[in-house]
Amino acid sequence: DERFPHPPLMPVYPVARGESRLYMHRIEKDWYTLMNTIINGSASEADAARKQLREELLAIAPVFGQKPYFLSDEFSLVDCYLAPLLWRLPQLGIEFSGPGAKELKGYMTRVFERDSFLASLTEAEREMRLGRS
Repeated sequence: DERFPHPPLMPVYPVARGESRLYMHRIEKDWYTLMNTIINGSASEADAARKQLREELLAIAPVFGQKPYFLSDEFSLVDCYLAPLLWRLPQLGIEFSGPGAKELKGYMTRVFERDSFLASLTEAEREMRLGRS
């Protein structure tokens, strides 16, 4: 953000910047750890992690419906942290239905349709969902 300030991916105000860093830390520690367990754990560990990740994402789903991006009207670094995890959910065996699914899927669509997100995908990542390169 300091080297390439436009468009800014972090909030301008110090308190908001700190909150964003806290969100990113929690995403990495909580959800990416679960993703790693799903990929590298035993079958029973993976099933438990899959269930927990799905439940946690659905539990905060109302947050995704409040604003276009994660607690913000603007795309931010927090969205950049979340996007790779959300992109891989089908490969992790996680599907959404029921309460919260609509908000979460709407958020995912908004992020995944961004030109910058699509440009960031590797060929393998593109094939995960799009089935083409």
